[in-house]
Amino acid sequence: MEKFDVNESNELDVLENGRRKSEPITSQNANTHHKSQISQKSRGNAINAYLSKHRRIFKVFGLIILNLFIIAYIICAGVYWKKNHCDLQWCDGYGMLLILAGLIYLGLFYFLIVKRYFGKYIVQCCLPVTNSLERLQNTKYGTCIGATIFYSIVLTAIIIFLILDTAESRYRLISIVGIIVILGLGWIFSKHRKQIKWRPVFWGLILQFVLGVLTLRWPIGRSVFQCISDKVATFLDFAKVGASFVFSDNIVNNGVFAFAVLPVIFFFSFIVQVMCYLGAMQWIITKLGWILQSIMGTTLCESLSAAANPFIGMSESPLLIKPYINQLTSSELHAILSSGFSTVSGSVLAAYIAFGADPANLIPASVMSAPTALSYCKLFYPETEQSLTKFENIKLEKSSDTSIIDAATNGALAALPIVLGIVANIVAFVSFVAFLNGMLSWFGGLVGYEELSLEVTHPLIILAKIFMPLSWIMGVPWEHCEDVGTLIGLKTVVNELIAYQKMGEFKKQGRIYGRSEAIATFAICGFANPGSIGIQIGVFSSLAPESKERITDVILRAFVAGSAVSFLTASIAGKIDI
Repeated sequence: MEKFDVNESNELDVLENGRRKSEPITSQNANTHHKSQISQKSRGNAINAYLSKHRRIFKVFGLIILNLFIIAYIICAGVYWKKNHCDLQWCDGYGMLLILAGLIYLGLFYFLIVKRYFGKYIVQCCLPVTNSLERLQNTKYGTCIGATIFYSIVLTAIIIFLILDTAESRYRLISIVGIIVILGLGWIFSKHRKQIKWRPVFWGLILQFVLGVLTLRWPIGRSVFQCISDKVATFLDFAKVGASFVFSDNIVNNGVFAFAVLPVIFFFSFIVQVMCYLGAMQWIITKLGWILQSIMGTTLCESLSAAANPFIGMSESPLLIKPYINQLTSSELHAILSSGFSTVSGSVLAAYIAFGADPANLIPASVMSAPTALSYCKLFYPETEQSLTKFENIKLEKSSDTSIIDAATNGALAALPIVLGIVANIVAFVSFVAFLNGMLSWFGGLVGYEELSLEVTHPLIILAKIFMPLSWIMGVPWEHCEDVGTLIGLKTVVNELIAYQKMGEFKKQGRIYGRSEAIATFAICGFANPGSIGIQIGVFSSLAPESKERITDVILRAFVAGSAVSFLTASIAGKIDI
């Protein structure tokens, strides 16, 4: 039996007593800490309750401070402008600040006051007029009589305008031949000639003519578009800062295409994705689509796509109508595909401008083609089915991004396959054209024509000769038709990037200029090329696999229609004078 150690027992007693003495202290500290947490939580709840109770007051106070700051800034800018006797500079200086402030406050006044408090009264005041028009349309000959009177007035006004406007330059009327020929071919080869509805056809042409007059003939309108185009070019140029940081100034400033131009697409995709996250892009596109639908009578998906293409391009705009692609009719699919082929997106404007295209013609070319694409498609492939995409059934999906930072990074990454696709297509197609040139040169050499090629280096140029008549009926002077025909051919069988690059070379050589250059800019402003056919099929097939067969059935017609729309836009621009 082991002997118990007395000293060891005493040490254990001391430790036990110490533990018992410390327990009240620890417990007391814990209670104090708990009470402190409760007190802090109570104060936090009280503050939150106070803020929630007076949230409206704080919001109003914050808005007042913000508006006072804006007004003070505008006043300070005005004092500085007056003190230094500067010009208003409506596009760059104090005048631009006044325009932006006026538009913002006018919009806020409409949405917060007019629409909210007087919207119902305005609608009630307009009801008698709208009801009378509806009753007139429901009568047996009401619609026919009203449309005949309206279109007769519009046609007479256009004829008078052209007679007066072309008094000293009747050669511009040659472009009317181009309009008649292109529309006539559209009617002859129409898919369902007896089902053509002429309202969207006529309205599309009217809208295009009005846009052309506003942007090309009216000095103020042209100045506005020139200002917008300059701002777009300046905005896109900011991408060069990021490109220089990554690739160095030497590569970017020397104009290497892959490093100087293509990075713009990353920047633009970044901005678009952020705007989609904020809901701004959906609002803008929806309103534009609604306007086109109300005026032209086209369905919302068609109108939405046509309105979106000049902003975000044919690869991204289908994402806006993704839930409804399987519900689209064949005519609607054709119209959406055609509008993608007939316009260009803002992300590639910098590339065309870098090659020498004039922004004052480039931006109107894409904008004018939007209504014309819908117009020509309803002639070339009329609707024969009942559409399921009415305005009340369409609801745009919100962005799936979790934050504005997430949206920005996703937007930049989303541009990567687009950039790689452009690089791959350019490398492949330029190489293929070089291969064809080599083959043609070899075959030509066997019969004494070694210079035979697909480019403008010999009188027997294939593309130039094919498209010379088309260039002439669009209004190009005959001495420049061969060069413009070559550009159209390159755009059609290769892509518009190569065509604009070649146009830049022609401009430097003095081979095309003035009217010929402007018409060429309009004629090749579109994505209608073989590479885009593959892109469109890939995009729509991935978004709506069930509709792949219908898409492949209409894609070639859409390609032809998209090309025709660009030529029609060039003809109208040539008639108006540019």
